[in-house]
Amino acid sequence: MDLSYLTDILMMLTAAVIAVPFFKALGLGAVSGFLVAGVFVGPSGLGLIDHVEKITHLAELGVVLFLFVIGIELKPSRLRLMRRLVFGLGTLQVVSTGGLLAAIAYFFFHIPLRPAILIGPTLALSSTAFVLQLLIEQKKLKSEYGRVSFSILLFQDLAVVPLLALVSLFSMPDMELSQGILLALLKSLLVLLLVIIGGRYFLHPILHRVARFGTSEVFTASAVLLVLGTAVITAKIGLSMAMGAFVAGLLIADSSYRHQVLGEIQPFRGLLLGLFFMSMGMSFNLVLFLDSPLFFTVLTAGLMMTNALVLWPLTRLFALSQRAGWAVSLILAQSGEFALVLFALARKSGLLPETLFQQLLLIVLLSMLATPLLARLAYQLSDQRRSRSKAALPEETPLAPIVIAGFGSVGRRIGEILKMAEKPFIALDLDAALVAEARSDGYPVFFGDAQRPEVLRAAGAGEAQLVIVTLNDFEATEDVVVSLRQEHPGLAVMARGHNLEQCRALRQLGARVVVSENIEASLKLAEEALIRVGMKGAENEALIDRFRQDYYAQIAAALQADRVD
Repeated sequence: MDLSYLTDILMMLTAAVIAVPFFKALGLGAVSGFLVAGVFVGPSGLGLIDHVEKITHLAELGVVLFLFVIGIELKPSRLRLMRRLVFGLGTLQVVSTGGLLAAIAYFFFHIPLRPAILIGPTLALSSTAFVLQLLIEQKKLKSEYGRVSFSILLFQDLAVVPLLALVSLFSMPDMELSQGILLALLKSLLVLLLVIIGGRYFLHPILHRVARFGTSEVFTASAVLLVLGTAVITAKIGLSMAMGAFVAGLLIADSSYRHQVLGEIQPFRGLLLGLFFMSMGMSFNLVLFLDSPLFFTVLTAGLMMTNALVLWPLTRLFALSQRAGWAVSLILAQSGEFALVLFALARKSGLLPETLFQQLLLIVLLSMLATPLLARLAYQLSDQRRSRSKAALPEETPLAPIVIAGFGSVGRRIGEILKMAEKPFIALDLDAALVAEARSDGYPVFFGDAQRPEVLRAAGAGEAQLVIVTLNDFEATEDVVVSLRQEHPGLAVMARGHNLEQCRALRQLGARVVVSENIEASLKLAEEALIRVGMKGAENEALIDRFRQDYYAQIAAALQADRVD
């Protein structure tokens, strides 16, 4: 049995376990830890990894899954609201910065025209995975500077599509320059249109049938197949795997299966994204850098200064404040992972010589290594005072303050009452037919297993005011209450029990409010009976209230006794 792969994985895990907590303690973030851990175990470091190229290919799946999750969380409606920043500011950033860098490459470094045209816009593309992870760690993704940064990153991801097509077209010696650029744009638009049409008419029916007639394992396989299948299709026709995954995410962002799919994908995404950052570190050519450290340091600094100085006045054109504009410019100053992919393709196509490819690769990686320090400065600039920007930033859609786990007969009645009271909520249920029926009636119900912590997290349980657990299965109810208690200790959880014993157990597990459906039915029947035999209303109500208080006091007393023991 060949244990070399297992040894490589153990080495990478060990390096990550050591480096990531250390860098997080320094305030540089987990991404820096992964990058440095990759340099340490890679060929330029201790050379502990034997299968660097194969690990790099596997690690690319991390970016694919990451963009898929971003696509789901973005939603097409959100994309429409952001169109001014995405297609306005994003276009200006790529065109302005890319054009300037291309001119510098052609006139100052005497790089031939076709490679220069490719190098300029490619170096203008920031690292989507890197920057978004830093914004998430800073809890700034929904801030002004976070949302503007994301808008620009989104257009940059869209710009990868024509750039990928441009690589193949530029490698044709008889292709004219203007003709190649036009064909690249047309090919990109056609492919994206076909993917969107195919997903709209085939994706949702397939997921619905899997949810109704398959098992949870089959649904997991379907979610992974959805991401990887779309990514492979786009890759086969010469476009970005990550872009295909992003489009797939957009296609199901407004569906009733989004939370369950997110829950299935998140564990894979986190693991593979860390692997991706380590693979970037392993690609770092330390020997080449040590041969001319000042040269590469100056080039990297020049690249990042150019990116930042071109972007800052553009943010001011869109009425961002000075601090927010500098924060956006600093955190997007680096070049990203798509540059590595595009340059690698250009080298294989003969557009870039090996020496130039290695130099560009080193500059991109150095800019990524420098980004956490700039991200800290961006965070301080954005956090010193609230921005007074007049930019037309779309507001985030507020998460529902109430999450209902289970939309059977009890959950539906609660939903009806909340709807009458005009209180927003969302509900989760594993019955696909029930979900489809409830959604057709106008209720915000999504297919999802509430017993899965990651599904509850995707549904927004961490930001909700309370979660109401109405599942008919008591063991499932226990699992949900325990999960919520562990993941979100301060969250108010209300639960349904069948009898006194179950209510006691749920209170002990952390539910703040429990209701026994048996006792409430008994009390209502008893109240009606007393009315019919002549007991006065006030006396009747007092008796029923006293019994209810005594009943639920037994739950509180049992809970207190357990705490004392």
